[in-house]
Amino acid sequence: MSPPSGLHTGGRLAALRQRRRWSDRYYKRRTLRLKQRSDPLEGAPQARGIVIEKVGVEAKQPNSAIRKCVKVQLIKNGRQVTAFAVGDGAINFIDEHDEVLVEGIGGRMGRSYGDIPGVRYKVIQVNGTSLDELVRGRKEKPQR
Repeated sequence: MSPPSGLHTGGRLAALRQRRRWSDRYYKRRTLRLKQRSDPLEGAPQARGIVIEKVGVEAKQPNSAIRKCVKVQLIKNGRQVTAFAVGDGAINFIDEHDEVLVEGIGGRMGRSYGDIPGVRYKVIQVNGTSLDELVRGRKEKPQR
């Protein structure tokens, strides 16, 4: 069926267009604010949290490794997320009950990254000090 045409169809076409927009997944997610509702960071780029435990996550096929991650409870809303500790030996600088800053790990539209299943975040600070600086040996870890 073709769209209505004629002298007084402007309002009808506008209403049809508005109804059809709901088929567009980006419009739907944006309008219903689904990202902010489902996102543990609530739309923010970064969030602070307390380390609950250290966990090893097995990499997906064809890789064979145990990726060093931490379970973090976010301060702002109490939700738990798993965050990857980036860098060689970085997990040794993170202890339980440390305060860490987490951010999105990148990758597919807020989903997991690379061969780490179910991990969407990475640790960037430990007790207010950059994890990268600690790994490279430029700074010492402060005790809080």
